[in-house]
Amino acid sequence: MQQLNKGIEGSNQRTPFEAQKSFANTLKDALDKVNNYQVQSDALTNKLVQGEDVELHEVMIAAQKASITLNATVEIRNKAIEAYQEIMRMTV
Repeated sequence: MQQLNKGIEGSNQRTPFEAQKSFANTLKDALDKVNNYQVQSDALTNKLVQGEDVELHEVMIAAQKASITLNATVEIRNKAIEAYQEIMRMTV
């Protein structure tokens, strides 16, 4: 969120290409974090299933983090699609 605020504050100094690139990088970083939570959750779950030394609560916390971040990402995507559809319905 801080990155977005910094981007908004300095938006007067950016070209459209720079703003687009910054937005794309911010979006990519956010999706990478979601993916990392998913990978970490899968790795801990596999360790637990294989009987390795891992605490159950660590596995459950990782699974919840992965679930929450994925659900938040899906909701943000849904809101973005709704906003796009609303813009497309506007008459010019």
